[in-house]
Amino acid sequence: MIRLSVPFSRSMPVGQLLVAAGLALAPSSGATAQTLGGPVPPRAVRRDIPMTNAIRRAFGAGTRDSTGKPGRNYWQLKTDYTIAVRLDPATSRLTGSETITLANNSPDTLRAIGLRLPMNHFLFNVPRAAPWVPAEETDGMVVTRITMNGQHVALTPPANAQGGGRGGPQQAPITEPFLAGAKSTLARITLTTPLLPHASAQLLVEWNHKVPGGETGANHRMTQRWADTLYQPTQWFPRVAVYDDLRGWDSELYLGPSEFYNDFGKYDVSITVPAGWIVSGTGELMNPEQVLTAKARAALATVTANAGITTIVGPDEVGPGAATAPGTTLTWHKIAENVNDFAWATAKQYVWQATRANIPGKGFVPVHMVYLPGRAQSYANAGPLASHALEFYSKLYFPYSFPQLTLQDGPSAGMEYPMVINSNQGAADHETFHQWAPMTVSNNETWYGWMDEGFNQYANVLSGADRAGTAPNLNGLGQSYGRTAGSEAEPPMMWNANYAGPEFYRIQTYAKAPLMLSMLGGVVGDSAAQRAQRDWGKAWSWKHPSPWDYMFFMNNALKQDLGWFWYSWLFSTESVDGSVAGMKSANGKTTVTLKQDGQMPSPVVLQVKFATSGPALKPMKNAVMVDATTAMVTWPVDVWFAGARSYDAVLDFGGRAVESVTFDPCGRFPDRDPSDNTWPRVAPAADAAAQGGGRGGRGGQNQAAWPGFCTGK
Repeated sequence: MIRLSVPFSRSMPVGQLLVAAGLALAPSSGATAQTLGGPVPPRAVRRDIPMTNAIRRAFGAGTRDSTGKPGRNYWQLKTDYTIAVRLDPATSRLTGSETITLANNSPDTLRAIGLRLPMNHFLFNVPRAAPWVPAEETDGMVVTRITMNGQHVALTPPANAQGGGRGGPQQAPITEPFLAGAKSTLARITLTTPLLPHASAQLLVEWNHKVPGGETGANHRMTQRWADTLYQPTQWFPRVAVYDDLRGWDSELYLGPSEFYNDFGKYDVSITVPAGWIVSGTGELMNPEQVLTAKARAALATVTANAGITTIVGPDEVGPGAATAPGTTLTWHKIAENVNDFAWATAKQYVWQATRANIPGKGFVPVHMVYLPGRAQSYANAGPLASHALEFYSKLYFPYSFPQLTLQDGPSAGMEYPMVINSNQGAADHETFHQWAPMTVSNNETWYGWMDEGFNQYANVLSGADRAGTAPNLNGLGQSYGRTAGSEAEPPMMWNANYAGPEFYRIQTYAKAPLMLSMLGGVVGDSAAQRAQRDWGKAWSWKHPSPWDYMFFMNNALKQDLGWFWYSWLFSTESVDGSVAGMKSANGKTTVTLKQDGQMPSPVVLQVKFATSGPALKPMKNAVMVDATTAMVTWPVDVWFAGARSYDAVLDFGGRAVESVTFDPCGRFPDRDPSDNTWPRVAPAADAAAQGGGRGGRGGQNQAAWPGFCTGK
């Protein structure tokens, strides 16, 4: 049983994620198809991509198709928010009013509107996923008024709203719209006048809630303030749920771990706080002359011209007239175009500093940091780390989409929102990548968190190597999954992440995708995989891709039918479990017998070491010499498609003696026990010493020796 008290960071390296969950070092059971008893049936290799009813309907409607690009009829709703909110530190309460302009870009008539009330997560006795524990229980999100196109919306269902239906009493006509689920994180407004296709509507919502604080909160977003002097509101306003072409209204409750699925729109937000308090957040500040001192405005104007750190408000500048403009209260006005969320923070004594990042094709953008004076050490390198991340990911995928980035200090030290990361330097790189996924490529994180967190963990490996000035080492990652695969508690990656369970949420959402992409690089080459991933992100920017869009796009971009790969990694928890069963030479040829005991197939990739003397080596069409006595030889994955569990790989190099053969020398294919991948067998201790150890195991040394194969270039 995996203990739930293991410390966890969203920015943990992949290997640490596995270790933290108690999975990476699990001993191999040693059980294979050959040792379980009875005849071994042929391996059934599934080569297609399973299609659910939802994705079939989308294909039929033309909103998505087998190209993996948005279909000719693709659509999504647009939601624009104008919000005015006031913070009262004496009660730690936010009071707000918002106008939501909802554009129904779908072909459907909407007879109800889904409304998310995430602060109800802090109510007593609501559903939550362990081990997410709120810092305190509150009265939740208190909705005091709703209108729809000026028409009053009742805040409770009418008495007859539950009637009707098969076998029940007849339901009387509804005379006014009403809200159901006001004490849930997912409510619904039933309409009297449906919202027609391609029409728009305006919702007015007035609400208030306490910002939760305290000492007992566990995990992200569960604590949103420190006492009454620093506030970090997240999921803080009522919002329209997503209505999409796959499932209609998003019906997932907010349970804690799984995060967001939001539509894009314009946010025009006015935040009123006591004078002297600094406000940061999503968007650009529209009224600096009303809230900042002349000194701060002058410093702010120089940020993008200064390669170093610019101090806008220093630790000695506290209170009205020093940290901010004078007054009793000040209203900070911020606007963000085409974003899918809005987050902010405010504190009585923030230090405000900024640096810059140089975005290809865009130029310099400011990178802001706001933090408490006593926590300066945690932000000493935060600006350079975030700037490097913005620049690196802009080159790796596509240029950063937004006009600024802000790092916000507070109880949450590892969360992301458009233009905002609630992070110090510890998670700065990881949280910055989220500006690409899901803040630009906006997948459904609640169901498929691996499409942003997992892709993020993979990108972090590349970014970390770039910072260190080294080649990225993706070797051994794919192989390491073999030590996790097969656990009865592990859900497939396509399982709804809300219900992955506390033991395996981290693996399913964070750790497994980089292992999958390590193997993909071993099949098609890392550069090709990264290029296809980049093009997919460009195609789905500002849209809602599904896993099927990703799989089909990658197939087309890589010009390979990878159905077998996606099925094994995403829809199952299988592994390759390869081994070299024997080797014999005759008539100038050497036959290597490979076995695969898992249900996941893989290409056959062999490292062949020859004697230093003997007949001249003749070429093989599927081999490349990497030095005078070493060849890398490959056979395609389809050698396994007929169902065989063993394959005889014939080496025909002209009679030179073969000293050793290693299957999967780069460590890319999931394997419970890599010690049987070499012939003749090498003792485990000697093998570890020979391979150089470290993360990536046998791939660590091979990367330096054969960069063309073990980095996929």
